[in-house]
Amino acid sequence: MTRTPSAPPAFRQDLADFWRFLRHPDLRRSPGRRAGGSLASDWWPGISLGRLLAWAAVLWLINAALLGPLSLLVAQKLGAEHRLDAGHVPVLIAVFWAPVVEELLFRYGMRRPGQAWWMVPLAIVLVSNPLRAPGWILLAIALLAACLPLRRGRISRGHWARAWRREYARVYGVVYHLVAVAFAAVHLHNFVFDRTTLWLLPFLVLPQWVTGLVLGWMRTRRGIGASMALHALFNAGPVLVILATLHFFPGSA
Repeated sequence: MTRTPSAPPAFRQDLADFWRFLRHPDLRRSPGRRAGGSLASDWWPGISLGRLLAWAAVLWLINAALLGPLSLLVAQKLGAEHRLDAGHVPVLIAVFWAPVVEELLFRYGMRRPGQAWWMVPLAIVLVSNPLRAPGWILLAIALLAACLPLRRGRISRGHWARAWRREYARVYGVVYHLVAVAFAAVHLHNFVFDRTTLWLLPFLVLPQWVTGLVLGWMRTRRGIGASMALHALFNAGPVLVILATLHFFPGSA
């Protein structure tokens, strides 16, 4: 008898699974996703554009209705200004470079911790070399290396390796939440401060923290390709709004 592949979960099931994941993160993949270290299981998104748009819309709504205004209020209280010049939006960085490099830096190693020792330093170098020739070369090398299927040898099937993987699965919840906090904290660099009140700083990056939680769940359940795609789509929304505003209301810059 032929086994039919599992149908992708409905969006409401995605929402319910994300809520459960926040409380008890685990390494399970979404139904229909292949297990193991194959190329397809990690890099092929396996998610429709409509589902990505639905998740991006949820994040846009949360940020526009709640977290964005709160972050703006805190920024005004701290005298903080965003480094981004609204009149010169780096579209390629926002929609391609940042999603790819930041996902390699923060979330690629979540499922492949054995590769984090070289990927994280390389991604840090990439962050400081956006759209420069050395940066493009390093990015190509990083993507090529990261895309190579990992077929583990006999030694990785030994008792110590299984024990290590069990221990990593046990602490995965801590890893997931620390990555989301680190992702948010790095975005404090986007601001120039007139004065600093430490306890208010986390409120500036609440949008990035919540976005990092969703991206971490997406990376775990559907792979690094899906988290990169969602990250790029999420960034594209505000960029399009800014570009449209500058086009129709050029004096607003």
